[in-house]
Amino acid sequence: MKVYFSTETIPAFKKAVVTIGTFDGVHTGHKSILEQLKREAVRIGGETVIITFHPHPRKVIVSGQPAIHLINTIDEKIELLHKNGIDHLVVVPFTDDFSQQSPEAYIEKFLVEKFHPHTVIIGYDHRFGRNRLGDYKLLEAYSTKLGFNLMEIPAHVINDNTVSSTRIREAVLHGNTDVANTLLGYDFFFEGTVVDGNKLGRTLGYPTANLRIENLEKLIPGNGIYAVELEIRNRKDDPKVSSQRSDVYAPALIEYPRLKGMMSIGIRPTIGGTDRVIEVNIFDFSEDIYGATLRVYIKKYLRSEVKFNGLDALVEQLAKDKVDSLKVLGE
Repeated sequence: MKVYFSTETIPAFKKAVVTIGTFDGVHTGHKSILEQLKREAVRIGGETVIITFHPHPRKVIVSGQPAIHLINTIDEKIELLHKNGIDHLVVVPFTDDFSQQSPEAYIEKFLVEKFHPHTVIIGYDHRFGRNRLGDYKLLEAYSTKLGFNLMEIPAHVINDNTVSSTRIREAVLHGNTDVANTLLGYDFFFEGTVVDGNKLGRTLGYPTANLRIENLEKLIPGNGIYAVELEIRNRKDDPKVSSQRSDVYAPALIEYPRLKGMMSIGIRPTIGGTDRVIEVNIFDFSEDIYGATLRVYIKKYLRSEVKFNGLDALVEQLAKDKVDSLKVLGE
């Protein structure tokens, strides 16, 4: 898959089969759309093209509401779409100016002039342009006028997508990991940088990696104890890779070994904590990974955070948590 961060750098696609959306989560509902996109591209001998936006449109055009926490960062979305076998992904900068285009200009100057679509696959309730006044009927009229095919994503698929994204966020926040992972079609994951903590876990026999979340828009699970799998990325002794991303690039999928562990998210009430922290105990592991990126895959919510009557009771519970985690993780 090739990724483009500017419409000025996109090539002349071969019989472009295009769909448009935020695709947050790239979940099981989205996959039915992706499969329809790929089937049509194969049928006509064309290429699949997804148009998505960054930042999330809601962040630009909706004011006075709480910020939305996203299931995926933009890099995670790119990775997931790549795994789904899409040919081209165009990440369009979503600005106030872009949102103020008339619906007609959106079709003529953006969609047709930039992408020259052979086929557009879009939802019956898709809205676009200033004040979201553009709709499927307008696209239908312009498809005849400007010579592209238009295919509708059925209502039940669109409704399932809306429900799925909302249900996934709620499930992740409330510890319903089975529901979240089933709807996603993969284990929910997030990343953090390993930073110094108070090293209490080490004295208790359960050393932990403390995580700092770099992208504050990313959805983070609710407080509690979890069984997890982990990947260690970007260690300090890894070969240096430039952080500069060009306007066009092809993402590389790197396989990292999976480790097993358990994670605590919360304020650590037993020791009188007040700040929310994320701590991961990696089983049978003692390497120095400060500064590395840790990707955490949520396998199962084990229990809520509890204030114990002293450290001895906490250590006893941690031993039980490890046994429970190993059962979940297949050991």
